[in-house]
Amino acid sequence: PVLNAARQAIAKMPALEWIAYLSTVGVYGDHGGGWVDETAECRPLSKRSMLRVAAEQDWLKLGRDIGRPVAILRLSGIYGPGRNALVNLENGSARRLVKPGQVFNRIHCDDIAGALWHLLKHTSGGIFNVTDDLPAPPQDVVTYAAELMGVTPPPEIPFETAQLSPMARSFYGENKRVANTAIKAAGYRFRFPDYRSAFDHMWVSGNWRDGEARSPMKRS
Repeated sequence: PVLNAARQAIAKMPALEWIAYLSTVGVYGDHGGGWVDETAECRPLSKRSMLRVAAEQDWLKLGRDIGRPVAILRLSGIYGPGRNALVNLENGSARRLVKPGQVFNRIHCDDIAGALWHLLKHTSGGIFNVTDDLPAPPQDVVTYAAELMGVTPPPEIPFETAQLSPMARSFYGENKRVANTAIKAAGYRFRFPDYRSAFDHMWVSGNWRDGEARSPMKRS
């Protein structure tokens, strides 16, 4: 929508040096739990991810038309202060849903900002998966958070019997391990290379409750 509304204005910005579009790893669709990097085929399953693929292409085309680098940042599941399993355990909303073989990819909000700043400084264009090094089952994250808090984790719930919204259930229809090859090749080093290091930091620093509980990219 932003591009459609502002295409002509953007094309007339003489001082513009670099463009970034925040997309999603959802564009890859389902790969049966296998690894995918930036060279993998996009085969989105949901309408929202199909629209993301189209938006990526539109932004890349604009960059070619005006001769400016465009960075497409494909973000995985966002978490950070105010939006994490520690908060969910405290407020009683944490669940350990178990679907055998299912993993999710994650990225701490600080590393989204860090990756953006790194690419901006170098005016780097291309496609970059912004995700940490450790895709993991969602129940493992809740268990680790419970260990930090010294509380008993909630019981495991089989995915087949879990009560989920249609959108929440749709996320379990995609299973892949996303590699962050390109952003590392561009020289970025993650502040939190996995969820454990991030949760350790949030717990020790005490900032895990800070921030907004829901982001603009909320999932329900």
